[in-house]
Amino acid sequence: MSIFDVFDRISSSSPAPAGKAEFLIAGLGNPGMEYEGTRHNAGFFTIDTLASQLGTDISRLRFKGKTAEVVIGDKKCLLLKPTTYMNNSGESIVQALEFYKIPVQNLIVIYDDISLEPGKLRIRRKGSHGGHNGMRSIVDLTGSEDFPRIKMGVGKKPHPDYDLAKWVLGKFGKEDAEKLKTAAENACECVKLMVQGKTDEAMNRFNS
Repeated sequence: MSIFDVFDRISSSSPAPAGKAEFLIAGLGNPGMEYEGTRHNAGFFTIDTLASQLGTDISRLRFKGKTAEVVIGDKKCLLLKPTTYMNNSGESIVQALEFYKIPVQNLIVIYDDISLEPGKLRIRRKGSHGGHNGMRSIVDLTGSEDFPRIKMGVGKKPHPDYDLAKWVLGKFGKEDAEKLKTAAENACECVKLMVQGKTDEAMNRFNS
């Protein structure tokens, strides 16, 4: 037994559901205290919110990430926060997909989008990476763009010459942080609908 297996046993707050995961729900971000509350970690924040709603903590170390196995409706799902740092998010996601033999169409990725105002959401069934490095890694390593995603608005740069890395690694102000909290709760409702095959309903209710 590895040290990670021991950690898994003592850190899980609730028993994992029986059977293999049918869906992978991944929130993107960077690990470490210094990145908490940053715009780039909107996906992590949303996964933490979903785990809390489902009465679990996302702490089991697997697939180069933190995970939790949950049931949403009648679907077994794996929640995942890659700890590879944003630009290598695909490494973690591909490992989990391959382990559970989850089709890429059953992957839902939640991540930050600077083209949307804070608090806004945009759900898409598929699409390009749009210049987002975490999504670029996922598309490159899965070889597919055909998976749904939830974009979390974090706001555009204050002016065109502002450094993009500095912007996305900056922290939300108080007002925008409250908007993100509401957006994360709405994104959780989207996930619950999407795993039940109700993506159109999620789009109609929450798309900005």
